[in-house]
Amino acid sequence: MRYCLALCLLACCLAATARPLIYLRHQAQAGDPHYAYMQAVLDLAIRESGTDYQPRPSEMVMVQSRALDEMRRNSGIVDLVWTMTSVERERELLPVRIPLDRGLLGWRVGLVRRARIGLFGAVHGLADLKAFEAGQMHDWPDTAILRDNGLKVATTDQYESLFRMLAADRFDYFPRSLIEVKDEWSNHRDLDLAIEPSVLIRYPTAMYFFVSRQRPELAQALQTGLERAVKKGSLQALFRQAYSGTLKELDVAGRRVIELRNPLLPAATPLNRAELWYRPGEQ
Repeated sequence: MRYCLALCLLACCLAATARPLIYLRHQAQAGDPHYAYMQAVLDLAIRESGTDYQPRPSEMVMVQSRALDEMRRNSGIVDLVWTMTSVERERELLPVRIPLDRGLLGWRVGLVRRARIGLFGAVHGLADLKAFEAGQMHDWPDTAILRDNGLKVATTDQYESLFRMLAADRFDYFPRSLIEVKDEWSNHRDLDLAIEPSVLIRYPTAMYFFVSRQRPELAQALQTGLERAVKKGSLQALFRQAYSGTLKELDVAGRRVIELRNPLLPAATPLNRAELWYRPGEQ
């Protein structure tokens, strides 16, 4: 009896001291070129929030659309994802409205076949860009944004297939964000791809942490932590550490900019908070 009582007391003590879990979408790191940065931002947000959450990958590997569905259904399999915002996502889930990417998810350059590195040599505006076909995942918001601007888009449901399709000339270019493209190019050197050097495609958007509507306390903790990180400058410092070299190499200032509208951008996007967004030339 005493032995059983001791075990019960030990179990209660462990339960009381266990760190609360956050289940993240389990994915291969190769499927998210800024995985390490997002993990670092999450750790920073938890630390600055004063809470003791413990991130843990979900038991099963899943694509983004599956993870979002699990969160909508409150299955308990996934509590948090980082992804591009949209009106639909903010209606169905809880957004933490601090742009983790400082807006650069909407700043795009093209991956192309090396043999076609001059593809955009005569592209000076949206009308010129419409002559070419982009490649995207079928469930990415970018697909709807590009199509709404009159651009042709080929899609697939396999991320890695996009690089092989591009190499096989199944479409003309794969628009990638400034914070993704260098790693993706490096990870697919065997396909003889190149980063198109002259054009920047830009539309307003943000990558947020999204949380299940059944976890409002988690959303509030992350909001508090990120706001503190922004105020201290630690989020901006983490961003610069991760991406300043890449941004210089990609010559943002020297590119011709093609502005696109974003029909998916929620009205609550904090575009008026300058400290949250990347500005070319900032230190």
